[in-house]
Parts: sequence; structure tokens; C-alpha cells
Amino acid sequence: MAIRVFSLLIALLLFASPIVQVAKCQSDEDVAATEVIEGSNLGIVGDDTQVFGDGTLGPAPGIDTVCVFPKNSARLVPAGEETELLVGLHNEGESTLEVVAIRASLHLPFDHHMFVQNLTLQEFYNASVPVSAQATFPYVFAVSKYLQPGSFDLVGTIVYEIDQQPYQSIFYNGTIEVVEAGGFLSIESVFLVTLGVALIGFLGLWAYGQIQLFSKKTKRSPKVEVGTGTTDANMDEWLEGTAYAQSLSSKSKKKK
Repeated sequence: MAIRVFSLLIALLLFASPIVQVAKCQSDEDVAATEVIEGSNLGIVGDDTQVFGDGTLGPAPGIDTVCVFPKNSARLVPAGEETELLVGLHNEGESTLEVVAIRASLHLPFDHHMFVQNLTLQEFYNASVPVSAQATFPYVFAVSKYLQPGSFDLVGTIVYEIDQQPYQSIFYNGTIEVVEAGGFLSIESVFLVTLGVALIGFLGLWAYGQIQLFSKKTKRSPKVEVGTGTTDANMDEWLEGTAYAQSLSSKSKKKK
């Protein structure tokens, strides 16, 4: 019974650890965002601040958007480090638009209702795009350093006004790959490389041993059996009375 209770407690702790990590990363991100508000006038506000509409705003007619990850076509996002993307806006409407802000959020790829993180809300001041004109706006964000590496869906939205009427357009709704920060190789990569080197070394030692064993076998000379005394006696009896035996007898007498 005690073992079952202990196993249940371990399972509950393992299940609750991701929730604790998410709560911790959200609180840390809030502190970081507050520091930015107090010491900067870049128009960046907290992650959880919602100041634009109720999520029901739609795109204005004639407005096209595009998103580019400069020098990052693989869309690799290091956890805890800043990543920049560029939002392109093309105004083919009838009036000049005023860009208000860019915001984004992170979701699980299999279900967008599973919210992971609310990213930085970046405001713009006096950023307008005239009719039949194009403009590009940078957006810098950072996912939590506590986020586990893997694939997540990034949903990015640009908010703008036309004739004081708010609109929003989704400029990106796709997958990004969150990777570990601090180097090219992750812990998993180092483990796999080490395992591969160990296997190669083991195979090399095995092959060397096989070659050595084969070379020893080839160097061994074949054994030649020498006839016994009994065989020699039989041979002498068989050759007795022949010319060969007489010649051997005469040779032995001369030597004496």
C-alpha cells in the first residue's frame, strides 16, 4: 500500500512540474516586461496587457501582409533570446492607415486553444502607410527560457486604424522551432554524437581484433609428420633385395 501511495505522489509531481514551469516563466516574463516599461520609451508593453479590442477585429479590405524571418529561413527560435521578424504591409485600400501595434502568441501545434505564451506587444507611434504604398515593420520577441525545445505555432497580428476605425490582420500563423540557447549543439545532440563516436570506436576495435586473428592463422606453417622407426623398418624390409638397397649397402661400406 505504501508503495502505491509513493508511486501516485511521484506521478502527481511529474504531471504538475510543467504547470509550475509555465507559471514561473510567465511571472519572470512579467517582471522583465515591467522593467522595459519603466526604463524605455520604445513602445513595448507587458506580455499580458490587452489594450486593443476584444479579439473580434477583422482585416480591412485591400490590406495585404507578409512575414519574413531575416537570415533565419528555418524559423529557429532560441529559448530566452530575442528573435526578430519583419512584417510587410501593403495598402491597396482607399485611405491611409495608421499602424498601432504588433502582437503575437504561442500555441501548441495540434490545438490553438492550448495557449503557451503571450509574447511582447510592441506599439508604434506615427507609423502610417499611404494608399498604394508598402512598408516594413520590425517585431522583436523572445519565448520563455523555461520553454522546452520543440515545435510550436506562432500567431502574429498587426493592429492598425483607418479613419479611426481599428482593424487587425494576421501576418503569420505557422510553426516555429524552439531550440536551446547558448550554442549550436544541444544536450541531445552531444549525447547522440558521443554515442556515435563510442559505437564507431567499438566497431574499430572489433575489426582490428578480427584482422589480427586472421593474420595469426595465415602465418602458422603446416606441420609435417615424420615417419616413426617402425615405418622405417618396414620400408627397409620392403626394399630388401632390390637394386636400391644394394646401392645403399655399397655406399655405406665405402664410407667405413
